[in-house]
Amino acid sequence: MQHMCVTGATSGIGRGIAQQAAAAKMGLTITGLEAEADIAPLIAALTEAGAAFVHYYQVDLSDGDVARQMVSAAADKAGQLDILVNNAGIQHVAPVESFPVAQWDKVIAVNLSAAFHTTAIAVPLMRQAGFGRIINIASVHGLVASVQKAAYVAAKHGIIGLTKTVALEIAEANMTCNAICPGWVRTPLVEAQIEAKAQASGLTVEEQAKQLVTEKQPKPDFATPEQIGDMVLYLASDAAKMVNGASFTIDGGWSAQ
Repeated sequence: MQHMCVTGATSGIGRGIAQQAAAAKMGLTITGLEAEADIAPLIAALTEAGAAFVHYYQVDLSDGDVARQMVSAAADKAGQLDILVNNAGIQHVAPVESFPVAQWDKVIAVNLSAAFHTTAIAVPLMRQAGFGRIINIASVHGLVASVQKAAYVAAKHGIIGLTKTVALEIAEANMTCNAICPGWVRTPLVEAQIEAKAQASGLTVEEQAKQLVTEKQPKPDFATPEQIGDMVLYLASDAAKMVNGASFTIDGGWSAQ
């Protein structure tokens, strides 16, 4: 039985990853900002889906010390840490000249620095155990840019660099570090964005969704959180033992243009 820790797993991509890991009968540690009582239905659903166990930590990963303590506690409680999925992320949109400094700091802290802190604790634990998989959920914005997303794009480019560096440092062990770069994924956060745009434009929600996705992607479909989860399971498997330092796009051809 393997133990996977997924940050930011109470909704969206992180939740999809946790669901696929539960179906694979893994033990799970998940993190989020909600009180544990509020995500009790999710814990029950993951358990029913087959998770060997589900441990939850309510943590603000913008605090590096808290991020490090969470990984140590999760490994101690489960007795091991096989797979770390750095997924937690936030967004703020504004032109660079008026981008709030506090929002810049928060986006960099959650989207980039948190992955550094969790990885720094996970690597020695995995090296000691003789096995480890670190999987960073980057973004197509780790490869290309969009306007008014300076902090997010900078952080996701940083995640790609962190992934490559860690991959080189752990290459001699039975460990790997890789990144996944999703394009448009229809998460609750994106759904809210679609609904707001539809209300402003007068389009239906589905018309607005198609317009939004085709602005960037040749393929007019959203990826699903479960598809991201399936890629995580592949990268965690023996089949991906020689995959190290790679970045995988799930972006409908966005970055191929």
